[in-house]
Amino acid sequence: MGIFARLASLIKANLNDMISGAEDPEKMLNQIVLDMNTQLIEAKKQVASSIADEKKLAKQVEAEAAHATEWERRAMLAVRAGDDALAKEALARKKEHEGLRDAYQDQWQKQKAAVDQLKIALRALNAKIEEAKRKKNLLIARKKRAEAQKQIQETMSGLRNASAFETFDRMASKIDQLEAESEAQAQLNEEYSGDVLAHKIAELEATHGAEEDLVALKRKMGVLPPEAPPPPVTAVRVEAPAGALDAAEQEELARALAELEAEEQAQLKMKR
Repeated sequence: MGIFARLASLIKANLNDMISGAEDPEKMLNQIVLDMNTQLIEAKKQVASSIADEKKLAKQVEAEAAHATEWERRAMLAVRAGDDALAKEALARKKEHEGLRDAYQDQWQKQKAAVDQLKIALRALNAKIEEAKRKKNLLIARKKRAEAQKQIQETMSGLRNASAFETFDRMASKIDQLEAESEAQAQLNEEYSGDVLAHKIAELEATHGAEEDLVALKRKMGVLPPEAPPPPVTAVRVEAPAGALDAAEQEELARALAELEAEEQAQLKMKR
């Protein structure tokens, strides 16, 4: 657990140095998270090394157990051969390897327990760093909001003098006055330089149209009675006036007029 104690001390020292340096909070937070990630990588390396040692001890336990089994087999061979002295030496070597096996077994169990604790601590540290990253983003957002509010307050403090707003309102009033004068001038030009009668007729037509629309709306709503239907149209017989010429008489009159015109033209030519 000394690894993580040193890691916490280092992070705390870096944090205190940054705070005492009065640096920008956003830069400080980013640097802190960067240092945390760097130290996390180192912690992972240390845990990986501990895991490697634990696996090495486990293999040594297996190797010493295998050696003990092998020397036991050799002792059996010596017994079968009738060499008890050799069998005793083989059993002594077996006992030596069993002692080493038990020692390695004890170290392996302790190392395995330590590795399990390191893994738990590493996961907790990683979770803390991820939480710090999330809090960093939240703190940076709060910092930016505070800066924006501060900027707005400074701007409003600079505008406490109402002269700027008064000038703005005065310019708006001047523009309204100019627009009103322009409209009045246009109206005068139309009345005194244009067709006054046509202007009055146009106004009358516009007013009359509005009145007709109002009457139609009232009739639709039932406020006024409906419009009376138009009177029926009666066919009128047109009779020919007394003394009118019929078709034959009109044709004879046309021929007489044509002959008279031809005689006049002939007399004109003779005079020339």
